[in-house]
Amino acid sequence: MKLALLREKLGDLMTDADEFRGELTIYVDKKDILPVCRILKDQLFFNYLSDLCGVDYWPQTPRFCVVYHLYSFPRNHRLRVKVFLNEECADVDSVTAIWAAADWHERECFDLLGIRFANHPDLRRILLPDDFSGHPLRKDYPLEGKQ
Repeated sequence: MKLALLREKLGDLMTDADEFRGELTIYVDKKDILPVCRILKDQLFFNYLSDLCGVDYWPQTPRFCVVYHLYSFPRNHRLRVKVFLNEECADVDSVTAIWAAADWHERECFDLLGIRFANHPDLRRILLPDDFSGHPLRKDYPLEGKQ
């Protein structure tokens, strides 16, 4: 995937980009995640969401990042999309309407980090019990667990 083509298709929807060892990462504002993902799937043929995960950069601001790992079967290209989120507003639109595979990935991210996905069809815990308190992958979660 060429960065020039991404810039042409996404324009101002892409806030930044970098390439390291042949891997391309683009950065997007959370308000633009749905239009960007729709363009990536429909126009650039990224038809497979291979992974979606969250990262906690505590104590930095913004604290959280949602990372989308995309693959294009027709073109054999990989792409990473990152969206940064502040702790006070750790929510982003769900991409389940674009890639159904996002369903359980978003639930896991919600369960373990507390990042909310707006318009998710069934956003609830997936790994921990419903009555579990907190989000254990947050860096400020006690190492010995909560008593």
